[in-house]
Amino acid sequence: MEYKPLVIPDVVLLIPKVFGDERGFFMETFRHEEFIKYCGNYQFVQDNHSSSKQGILRGLHYQHQKPQGKLVRVTRGEVFDVAVDMRRDSPSFGRWVGEYLSETNKRMLWVPPGFAHGFYVTSESAEFQYKCTDYYNPGDEYSLLWNDDTVGINWPLSVGPTLSAKDQESQLFANCPYFASSS
Repeated sequence: MEYKPLVIPDVVLLIPKVFGDERGFFMETFRHEEFIKYCGNYQFVQDNHSSSKQGILRGLHYQHQKPQGKLVRVTRGEVFDVAVDMRRDSPSFGRWVGEYLSETNKRMLWVPPGFAHGFYVTSESAEFQYKCTDYYNPGDEYSLLWNDDTVGINWPLSVGPTLSAKDQESQLFANCPYFASSS
């Protein structure tokens, strides 16, 4: 596995070694000791799996009191995956990074606690799977508005986006609760 820090270095792109032939492929998707070395000492407690149609935009979500780190990947289709730094003391506070994740490139993205996270489905449909460092806590859920001009995410929209009712009520960056420290 190659671990590639992005423009916001706490967000890491994981590029697996894929071994394939006419029968199919094999790849390792997680090795705890390497993850600790390149991404930090985190334990995963919950795995999630979602399916979405083209044009669906989910996010930008985060939990404030019980922040979740997420190791995300796409097992069918393609998404444009985005992380926004919500850590007030961070040098990249308010900045975003985005990567295409797909069943073809098999890449994964580590989004540490302290970031808002979301994705836009660019293929006909997509299956999105992710590991979390803390449990889902509905009373602690926040959503940053996907098209806030302050953040300026350059979404690759071809259709939509289609948002959930909850995501339509997301907050502007200026009104969101931030994390007090980048540590």
